[in-house]
Amino acid sequence: MNLITDDWRLKLLAVGLAVLMLGAVAFSQNPPTTKTVTIPVHYAVGPDLVLINPPTKTTVTVNGLADVIGQITADGLVAVVDANKANPGPDVRLNVVVRSLVGGVTVQNPPPFAVNIDRLSVATLTVQVVDHAAAGWEVTKDEALCPGTPCVVHFSGPASWEVNIKAISVFPNPIDNSSYDVLTQPVVLQQGNTTLDPSRFLQNVPTSSLDILDVTLHVEARTGTTSRSVALVDSPPVHPPAAGYRVTGIVIDPLTVIVSGPADKLAQLQSIALPAADLSSSTTNATFKVQIPYPSGMSGSVATAKLTYLISANPNVSPSP
Repeated sequence: MNLITDDWRLKLLAVGLAVLMLGAVAFSQNPPTTKTVTIPVHYAVGPDLVLINPPTKTTVTVNGLADVIGQITADGLVAVVDANKANPGPDVRLNVVVRSLVGGVTVQNPPPFAVNIDRLSVATLTVQVVDHAAAGWEVTKDEALCPGTPCVVHFSGPASWEVNIKAISVFPNPIDNSSYDVLTQPVVLQQGNTTLDPSRFLQNVPTSSLDILDVTLHVEARTGTTSRSVALVDSPPVHPPAAGYRVTGIVIDPLTVIVSGPADKLAQLQSIALPAADLSSSTTNATFKVQIPYPSGMSGSVATAKLTYLISANPNVSPSP
């Protein structure tokens, strides 16, 4: 009994010193430490709000013993931004609250950040077809086809993006045929003359979206009417001049005419041949007034032409009596 009670104060002091020495050794092997970790940010947003391009990640500082902090990763931390009660506006400051899923870790919340908050709106848009006709063609009908008629799409996103917004689908090539059907053509959103980049939709919280991404395009066209100058030419006579006479020249008046008609057909028209004349009884210059034979579907600036054959005796042949 005396072994226990004698000098008990000294013995208690010795035990305390031993504990302190053990703690000091353990502390030196596993000291407190600090670490920064980049983690994703999760948002809670009211049903009528949208955050425009808020940060997706934040960097936090964690404290704790080395063996715990050395093993902690982004999976062990959760960052949440509560924007349920935020008001729309530019540069709205929001707080980030981070908690650790691992015990023994102290987290320092990152500073607040500013973000643009807008009202969430849904725009109903009729898809407009954008096309252009090739030279000599004109579009008579173009339409976008989707489950509804007329073809309507719905865009869910910030209300500010929906001011002067329109949905279009662009026909890829110049129209140079009577009918086209393109089964899958993208729907593009434009605000004024600026095209909205679809990649920006995914940067909002909640993400902005378009319910129909592709439509079918149907286009009908016809050749347009145009005009150009075309030369008049003579045709070989039905019968040449009488024996002993020959044609020494031909005068056509006018030499050219303005022809109007479908551009595709007009492009193939090089000249117009006048009706052939009968010169069998002609021994002197002969003039004929003839109708200009415009091709079907075309018209000209004048209806008739004057065709004059210059005829003289052939010195190498005796004229007929």
